[in-house]
Parts: sequence; C-alpha cells; structure tokens
Amino acid sequence: MLNRHFLPVILLSGLCITACSKKNEAPAEETTNNTAQVASTVAEAVSSQPQVEAVVEDPEVAKKRKAMEFALKEDEIKNDPKGQWAVNAKASTTYAGNLDNPQASYHPMQATGVPNVDRHADDSSSWATKEADAGIEWIELDYAKPVNATEIRIRQTFNPGAIIKVELFDESGTAHNVWQGPDMTSYPDNEIAWLNVAVEKTQYKTQKVKITLATNAVDGWNEIDAVQLIGE
Repeated sequence: MLNRHFLPVILLSGLCITACSKKNEAPAEETTNNTAQVASTVAEAVSSQPQVEAVVEDPEVAKKRKAMEFALKEDEIKNDPKGQWAVNAKASTTYAGNLDNPQASYHPMQATGVPNVDRHADDSSSWATKEADAGIEWIELDYAKPVNATEIRIRQTFNPGAIIKVELFDESGTAHNVWQGPDMTSYPDNEIAWLNVAVEKTQYKTQKVKITLATNAVDGWNEIDAVQLIGE
C-alpha cells in the first residue's frame, strides 16, 4: 500500500512531467504554423505579380535587324586598319574558262580585293573549283605587305563549311599550319559566312595564305569571295 504522504508528491511529479512535455511541444507547433504562414504569404505575393508575356519580334523587323547587324559587322571588317586584301591568287583548279583573263568568272583572282558578292549565291565574282564535291582543292593568296599575322578572315559566299586547313608562309617560303578542320561552325542556311581564324601573333613575317578545302564535305560548289589578312 502506498504511503499517503507520497501520493501528493507523485501527483505533483506527474503534473510537472505533463506540463513540461506540453511546454516542449509548443514551439514545434508554433514553428510549423509560422512556416506555413510564411509559405502562404510568399505564394500569394508571387501569384499577385503581373505575368510578363514573351515579346515575339515581327519576322520582317527581325529580318531587317539581322541584315543591319551583318552590314555593320562587314563594314567594320572592311575598314579594319590592320587588315589587307589579297592582290594575287592561284588555285588547284577553277571553273573559269580562261585562266589568262584574271577577270574571268570564277577565276582565283575573284577571291582577291575587297568583298563584292552581296548575297549567298552561286556568283561568278567569287572563286569556284572546276568541279563540285571533287575532294581536296586549294587556293593561295598573296598580299602586298608582309606582316606578323594575328588573324585570317575568309568570306564564304556559297555553301560554307568545306575548309579544312589554313596555312601561312614565312619569308623563306616555309608553310605553317595555323588552323586544322573539320570546320564545326554551325552556319545559318543561305547566308554569307565568315571563317575567322585567330592566331597567336606570328614571330615570322607573312604575305601568303593557303586555304585547303575538302569540297566533298559540303554539297555543291564552295565559293570564296575574299580573304583578309590581319597583322602589322
């Protein structure tokens, strides 16, 4: 039989334990409620924000903007004070009917001078090989001033992407391979394309560039309109 004197003590202890338990549980419940309230407030704030609709550019406006950007970029290239255009050229083959006439259609000399083809097309003012998709072809271009080169810019005006190698020749005639393909550039369809080959400033002077193509890599004639040599 329990001693009566101990009964109040036991009851008080039980009450203390119960009260302590409830006291310890209260913050957790309060934290949960607060978290839920904050989450609800954030959700309401987000849902009340105005929805921003994606702006779709008018196709004609987009076309004009793209043409403008391309024209500005080409103007910048043409007026580069460190750039020069080829003054002479020869090639492995050519579609030109008369090699004795440097003005002949598709003659290697068509790749000299400033760009003069205004759209992506089969254009006789660019150099083209004798046959399309025949395999390895090349063109060599000479420049008036020997420079320590930093870049070669190749303007491809029809079916770009077939270039596989770019070489520079030093003053002794030794070739230096400065770029090796295949060209993995993703060119837009039916647009003039530049292959810009940046090189660490050469220790040697150069005034000759050789471009090699695998013409079977891209269907059709792969035409080049102009090649700019950058350096000083």
